[in-house]
Amino acid sequence: MEKTFRKILEQVCSSFPGVLTEFHVEIQIPKEEFGDLSTPLAMGLAKPLRKAPRAIAEQIVAVISGNPIFEKVEIAGPGFINVTFAKDFLVSELARLLTEQDAVLREDIGLGKRVQIEFVSANPTGPLHLGHGRGAALGAALANLLSEAGFAVEKEFYINDAGVQMQLLGKSVFEHYMRLCGVDYPGPGEDAYKGDYIGDIAREFRDVHGDTYAVADEGLEAGVAEATEFAYTKMLANIQTDLEDFGVVFDSWQSERQLYNDNLVEQGIDDLSRRGHIFEQDGALWFRSTGFGDDKDRVLVKQDGTYTYFAPDIAYHRRKFEKGFDELIDIWGADHHGYIPRMSAAIQALGHPKDSFRVLLVQLVSLLKGGQPVQMSKRAGEFITLREIMDEIGPDTTKFLFLTRRSDSPLEIDIEVAKAQSNENPVFYVQYAHARINSIFEKARESGIAVDMLLSTQGGLDPARFNDDEYRLIKKLLLYPMVFGSAANAREPHRITFYLQELAGMFHPYYHKYRVITDDSGVTASRLLLCRAVQIVLRHGLRMLGVQAPDKM
Repeated sequence: MEKTFRKILEQVCSSFPGVLTEFHVEIQIPKEEFGDLSTPLAMGLAKPLRKAPRAIAEQIVAVISGNPIFEKVEIAGPGFINVTFAKDFLVSELARLLTEQDAVLREDIGLGKRVQIEFVSANPTGPLHLGHGRGAALGAALANLLSEAGFAVEKEFYINDAGVQMQLLGKSVFEHYMRLCGVDYPGPGEDAYKGDYIGDIAREFRDVHGDTYAVADEGLEAGVAEATEFAYTKMLANIQTDLEDFGVVFDSWQSERQLYNDNLVEQGIDDLSRRGHIFEQDGALWFRSTGFGDDKDRVLVKQDGTYTYFAPDIAYHRRKFEKGFDELIDIWGADHHGYIPRMSAAIQALGHPKDSFRVLLVQLVSLLKGGQPVQMSKRAGEFITLREIMDEIGPDTTKFLFLTRRSDSPLEIDIEVAKAQSNENPVFYVQYAHARINSIFEKARESGIAVDMLLSTQGGLDPARFNDDEYRLIKKLLLYPMVFGSAANAREPHRITFYLQELAGMFHPYYHKYRVITDDSGVTASRLLLCRAVQIVLRHGLRMLGVQAPDKM
């Protein structure tokens, strides 16, 4: 529907003198009373054509109004053009959806462009929390969406396995281990990691090593080092397991330690130096990030010769581009907002376009139960873990709910609502629409209707057989490719979630208002085909979100 309208408008644009062939034609979805689609094209052409928008709109309407695919073409306001499609056209598009299915629903926007999405990237020092889970849902859904839109996508997890945090993890575990051995050992104090998982790892460590490191002559330093590596391996394995159970699988895992081992951190600084963006001051090496929009220059190597945490980040992103990616998308917690300008400056300083790097921010998630805040996790000690909410409401429900808001907006999830089998639960409402349609087809087969033949031949797609409510539903289905394209272009999977909720919100009342299987075979055929089209769109949208489309519920 949108593609056809766009093609018509582009042809009109090409007939105007002085208008560039690549002129962008904007198409919008207006309020229902104004039509099916709308365009502010006339306003965009006012400057190059040196005419009033209304006059241009009248020219465009004069050209397109005779096209039989339109039932109505109108001008509104200063020059908006609103169109309502003819029923014959809508039914022909519905037939194409039924025949071509997913091929109609997606659009090849990427044209093979290589994109890397780096997300979650949690420190392997504790369990994944709800914020990590929200980032995981966003990253995985975005990867699905962009892959479907023709991009070549890689999903990467950056392992922060170097620095102070890893040392604190090892010392925290070693302190518990020594206590189990009956030895008093001064751990990291207030900086220690808390929660039952630390004690669990300490017990496993003792099961493997016994009291070896509690004996003084074995050396405490070696024990801490061994405990650090042991805890790191365990935590990373737990993170991988939680993500896999959440339905999120990464293509690549990049270790921060490996960047140091391969001298990539030093090479990154040398690269910036050769490009003239490094200077020395007060015994430290600085990156002149103010030359690329940052508010101040940044230290990369401190006076004592150690690297700041920014140095390996530069090396890491430099390596991404060396792997041949055209666009980098990082998904970060909202508290890292201030870090974006300096990272963007480094990308530009390394010779890459500013728009080749994009950061999506994820706000924290608040968990409620019956409207009351849920207390902190005993296992994690400081927060609710992703595993806990997955076990409570399931991975599908968790993912869908994480994607019901823009990622940079705060999100509240009420466990009681998430478990309810009612229209208050958006996940249930959408999935149940798919399952309900499946049960309609089962009932049709039991009634002796040759469903498979009907679906293959599409007998019964007569424009005269559909009522106004059904045409509203058809129009909603035909808008999905436009929603898909806008979600992919904006890198916003939640647009799919919104659409699915709206579609389910139209289908369920339709189901209650009208019998699908009736005494009129022609009406029955039309309604079964319409139900199948709804099911096709629901299944595709849920797949983009990484959520199952169940046949039964």
